[in-house]
Amino acid sequence: MTRSERDLVTALRAELAAIDPSRACDRLAEAAGLGAVAQASSPSREGPVARLAIRLGRARGRGRDAAPDDADGDTVFVWASAAEHCRLAFLRGLFLARGSLSLASGRTHLEFVVAPDEAPVLAEALSDLGLPAAWRLRRGRGVVTWKSGDTVGLFLRRIGAGGALLELEARQVSRALRGDLNRVINAESANLQRAVGAAGRQIAAIGELDGDGRLAEQPYVVRLVAEARRDTPEATLAELAERLGLHRSAVQRALERVERLALHADEGAGRRGRATGRSGRGPRTRPPRALA
Repeated sequence: MTRSERDLVTALRAELAAIDPSRACDRLAEAAGLGAVAQASSPSREGPVARLAIRLGRARGRGRDAAPDDADGDTVFVWASAAEHCRLAFLRGLFLARGSLSLASGRTHLEFVVAPDEAPVLAEALSDLGLPAAWRLRRGRGVVTWKSGDTVGLFLRRIGAGGALLELEARQVSRALRGDLNRVINAESANLQRAVGAAGRQIAAIGELDGDGRLAEQPYVVRLVAEARRDTPEATLAELAERLGLHRSAVQRALERVERLALHADEGAGRRGRATGRSGRGPRTRPPRALA
């Protein structure tokens, strides 16, 4: 990723880490997704996420809102019985602790790195929220992945991303527009090159037919189109047709005839007043009778 893309991802994560859930159950759920508070001071954890872990640690063990801990001291989160807002809080904590977002080369890629046995469970949980994800094992760890920019954007929006997500979406739209514009420009450039090449061939063919007198022998429409092409070499077929009051197909057929005749100099087809025999070598004559 470029530096600006990394800065955008950092800003997005900081924005998510700054969210202060209003419900006690959401704070517990996010703490469960974030993992053991004892790991929050790890140097590998960003400052905003470390501060979030410390802040959420105060939500644990408080009266009726307390959640059970497992053997490692992590808060246990029961997905099946949790409300949707608790599930989203849990996923926000999980993304901050074990998720990564990449915007390299214009492609949006979000993944969670979890224990091998947790990957299929997490993928199924995400499907429950209408966010289906792929999962696989990579170097002994489970990886749950989204590669769709729309799905990633929807997920980030649902877990609370705001300003940074708008900036991300604006960049994606800008990149898509640039891509569409480049495709249109490339297509127009290719069409223009083909049109210029065709006009060049047609003018050369017209010059050749005019030089050896064959152009004057062609039907009126062919001669009319050839003259118009010679006068306006930059005109398109549609423009020539409009100028001459003909159908575009008639203009195209006339120019194709001109090119075909120029390529086959010995072809007699299409000449007026030059009938040929069935073999193309003139009329048949009878051999003279032998004298008695």
